[in-house]
Amino acid sequence: MNTDTTTEINTSITTNTISEVTDVTKMTHALHDSVAGMILDKLPISDNVIQVVKLNFVGNALGTWFSALIIFVIFLLLRKHLTTLITLMALKWVSRTKTQLDDEILDILQRPIAFGMIILGFNVAFSFLTFSESFSTMISNTLSTLTTALFAWVLYQIVKLFQSSDELIATRFKTGNGITLAKLLLTILKVIILIIAGMDILSIWGVNITGFVASLGLIGMAFALAAKDTASNFFGSMVIFTDQPFKVDDWIKTPEVEGIIEHIGIRSTKVRTFARALVSVPNGNLADTAILNWSEINKRRIKMTLGLTYSTTSAQMRQILEDIRTLLNSDEEIHQETIYVHFTEFQDSALGIFCYFFTKTTNWGEYMQVRERINLELMSIVEKNGASFAFPSQSLYVESMPENTML
Repeated sequence: MNTDTTTEINTSITTNTISEVTDVTKMTHALHDSVAGMILDKLPISDNVIQVVKLNFVGNALGTWFSALIIFVIFLLLRKHLTTLITLMALKWVSRTKTQLDDEILDILQRPIAFGMIILGFNVAFSFLTFSESFSTMISNTLSTLTTALFAWVLYQIVKLFQSSDELIATRFKTGNGITLAKLLLTILKVIILIIAGMDILSIWGVNITGFVASLGLIGMAFALAAKDTASNFFGSMVIFTDQPFKVDDWIKTPEVEGIIEHIGIRSTKVRTFARALVSVPNGNLADTAILNWSEINKRRIKMTLGLTYSTTSAQMRQILEDIRTLLNSDEEIHQETIYVHFTEFQDSALGIFCYFFTKTTNWGEYMQVRERINLELMSIVEKNGASFAFPSQSLYVESMPENTML
């Protein structure tokens, strides 16, 4: 579609939109004719005044110019009252809804509605006047430009309302990552609205934007090739924000880094390692790798095998197993869903007791404290039952020594 056709379509759409708002223009014309006829019939106006009113100025009578000016001034002075009237009519419908969103949208549309009244007054006033084809085209383009600017203003204000309200976004996105992503996308949407409005206005005035759009495509391709890694990190950040594999203060582990998340940005994520070093990992890399999130576990595992010496009797073993089970089943900091304590194997130098259970806390520091306490209590149980822990050793048994041994 060429530029001339696009301009004709935009002008036609805008003109139809203005014409279909109401029959204000026709009503105004009828009212004007009625009032003018009444004035000429009822008031004693001299022929000289009538001749002056009928004087031609730029293709229109002075009386017609005066009527157009009065109509425009009326719309200009009454725009606030008309806006209030429209708002009151809209409030009757808005008050029936439970959400406050439509109330806030109606509130921010007060100024655009007032501006729309000025555009309507401008259109009605100039409908009384007749100009040359070139000047009429300029007036039509001006109306189309103002209407396009009005619609862009309305959309921009609505998007701005969503972007400025953290509470409004939080109802749709439950995490900080989602709120950050929503604000980023809304910012991009605002830029898109401005670009489309600007291109539409240029098209209305007959500016050929085909070459401009094509050049933007070439520039975009060159930019994409030059900023390949940046684009990868940007889309990686979108994946992180949408999938939410982790959040700030989470403990994660990847093939590249392990530590606590301190900041999630558009390009990279900052991870504080346990050596207190700060590592910036590109979001593109994080989006393409396996991430182990330790903070998402709801309990932490303890797995060990206690080795007792072979001097431990079966009675001692039974009592030790019973005491360990009693200890774990009665401990408030041990998760009661999974507890396994069994004498499982005869090792080379020890009798193995397999212990498998979980702590309720997932905090690393608290977990270490619970594990230390349990280990000390296990030592007490073994000592109380007269047994001892084994350590790797070998025993050498000699059945007999030669009688004549050379030393």
